Amino acid sequence: MSYVIAAPRPVSVPVKATNLRFPVRRIYCVGRNYNDHVIEMGGAPGREPPFFFQKPADALVLDGNFPYPSGSSNVHHEVELVVALQSGGKDIPPSAANQHIYGYAVGIDMTRRDLQAKAKQAGRPWEVAKAFDHSAPVSEITPAAEIGILDRAGISLSVNGAQRQNSNISEMIWSVPEIISELSKLFELYPGDIIFTGTPQGVGPVQIGDALSARIEGVGEINLQVCKPS
Repeated sequence: MSYVIAAPRPVSVPVKATNLRFPVRRIYCVGRNYNDHVIEMGGAPGREPPFFFQKPADALVLDGNFPYPSGSSNVHHEVELVVALQSGGKDIPPSAANQHIYGYAVGIDMTRRDLQAKAKQAGRPWEVAKAFDHSAPVSEITPAAEIGILDRAGISLSVNGAQRQNSNISEMIWSVPEIISELSKLFELYPGDIIFTGTPQGVGPVQIGDALSARIEGVGEINLQVCKPS
């Protein structure tokens, strides 16, 4: 097959302790999935239906460097469990959701908080706040075959050695199987899809020169340096 321009390079994430890579099709994200984060963002705790947004696959950051984005002066970190799917489908029941999981990673949903606030006030989409370049740093993927299915694990993030976020994925409002099920009612899921599952409280701003370290027990960690844009 011949293309009229050069085809974009495939996006993939390394699999821990192997030479294999996980090809990424789409990035789905879940908003407000921990009650303590809902509260810190000015919402009321509860179990409202989950809502979703997307990031482009090429927003993934794999080299440990996060260029501070233009157009914003208030960029926040949000540590999240990332789920990588090995299979998909439509209308997946929660009881069958775990069989579609290939593995897990640590992700940081970087957010232009000031632009997000403006978008909310104007009733506009969040893309400029959530789907910008380099907005999805992610660690290597740890296969579920090695660590089992996760429903409880500590999740934390520190900035320059000071802890900011510390919780447990068991505190999610919507569990991973429920997220997969609800998402599959709205989109047909496919192998290669990954899901950022929401962040606990403690989100906050980063500055150029900051060193971030995020960790999920049993999954791994990601270290990130905030740098000047090229």
